[in-house]
Amino acid sequence: MSVDAPVRAMALETIGMTKIFGSFTALGDVSMKVEAGSFHALLGENGAGKSTLVKSIMGYYHADRGSLLLDRQETLIRNPRDARAHGLGMVYQHFTLVPCLTGAENLVISRADAPGVIDWTKEKKSLDAFLDRMPFRAPLDVPVASLAAGEKQKLEILKLLYLDQRLLILDEPTSVLTPQEADEILGLLKGMTDRKEISVVMITHKFREVTSFADSLTVLRRGRRVGGGNVAEMSTDDMARMMIGDTQVRDRAKRAERPAGKTTLDLAGLMADDDEGLPVLAAVNLKVSAGEIVGIAGVSGNGQSQLVEVLSGQRPLKDGRIFIRDAPFEPTRDAYYRMKVFGLPEEPLKNATVPRMSVAENMAFRNFDKPPNAKLGWWLSPGPMRAKARELIARYQVKTQSPDSPIGDLSGGNVQRAVLARELSGDVDVLIVANPCFGLDFASVAEIRSQIMEQRNKGAAVLLISEDLDEVLELADRVAVMSEGKITYVAPVQETDRATIGMHMAGHH
Repeated sequence: MSVDAPVRAMALETIGMTKIFGSFTALGDVSMKVEAGSFHALLGENGAGKSTLVKSIMGYYHADRGSLLLDRQETLIRNPRDARAHGLGMVYQHFTLVPCLTGAENLVISRADAPGVIDWTKEKKSLDAFLDRMPFRAPLDVPVASLAAGEKQKLEILKLLYLDQRLLILDEPTSVLTPQEADEILGLLKGMTDRKEISVVMITHKFREVTSFADSLTVLRRGRRVGGGNVAEMSTDDMARMMIGDTQVRDRAKRAERPAGKTTLDLAGLMADDDEGLPVLAAVNLKVSAGEIVGIAGVSGNGQSQLVEVLSGQRPLKDGRIFIRDAPFEPTRDAYYRMKVFGLPEEPLKNATVPRMSVAENMAFRNFDKPPNAKLGWWLSPGPMRAKARELIARYQVKTQSPDSPIGDLSGGNVQRAVLARELSGDVDVLIVANPCFGLDFASVAEIRSQIMEQRNKGAAVLLISEDLDEVLELADRVAVMSEGKITYVAPVQETDRATIGMHMAGHH
């Protein structure tokens, strides 16, 4: 960009923005300033008000109070079409492209003035000229469904630039990307902000991305702005403190030094199909020893969810065997109990509880038919069940009005704690955990990671499947990478690094 080139990037400011739903103030008097040509990070835990703020900017919600300034002019955005007309664009967490159409078709039909009959010779010439001006490209001549996640994300961003949006709001843009893809895309956008071609507001929970790419930040907590400023003047500890306030956070999980135990969990050549009958696990081989955490890293959609389903008995195994202490294991309730196998699946409210049943009943799922909860295997005694639940609620700090409250009324972090309390309250030989901290607040994350580490320290074999690479690197003794349904890389955590893991996650091996 030449020195005399005009600044295309847009300045944005919210002043006292407030949004109330019934008796709940989702956003209270939030002011945020994004300079033209800056890369601004919006931080906050789940429920802090980040989505409400950007939806109010984009016209999905109408703020009850407050105003929006674009290039220092007060602007009324009545709906998303208005936002687009004023040069505001948003890249959502989930892709919005039409999978069966090509990239070119997706771009052309996204225009407000898209013709009824498209002259493809003319449009392709215009698209080529557009791509020549862009700092990155994506394939435009193949169906979007055939593109890798990184290419789709580039295309989502190119679509907004094609529509001449001068300020981009990115909602967790790297959640489906490998570390390398994330760094590449954010680096390209950072280059565009440095050249004052666009401004960027990025919602993220990854401090590494904030410190690497953002110029400035705003932190929200419980719907209010609690801090912000220049990223260069802040440490990640400062950012974390603003996000969580004075909530007491448990110390990081302490790893006890212990010699490697015998193999406890052995996955031998596991093969399974997806719901369409196509292979989704391709000869998965992995061993986990007593007193060891093996963390499986990988970009979402490479077979991790199906592996968890196989291990929990929710998906049939086509071939291969599971062994626990050299004995064949079939994932049935009885075998789980006998072989001391416990688990925390993804989305426990959906996969590990009955939401309308009470906290006490959910906590008793593992042993409701065993004494003292039952006599003769069928006569249930609610008294001992409730007493045990009270003890677990206190020990695991589950915030609930009473043991008789429906578990579906609890917050995500408290559902997670309640399920962990149930799964970890006895002797554990094998623990299988999937994305245990997704969407949880800092205090719950620290507590849950510590509970997992304590089981490892007591001698359990822990298989951790997580899309959060930082979580894997913090907890695991060994890291395994899953790509296209196979384990493609295994290494002790101290002998590998983020770049190597990311390369294998991307399928370069």
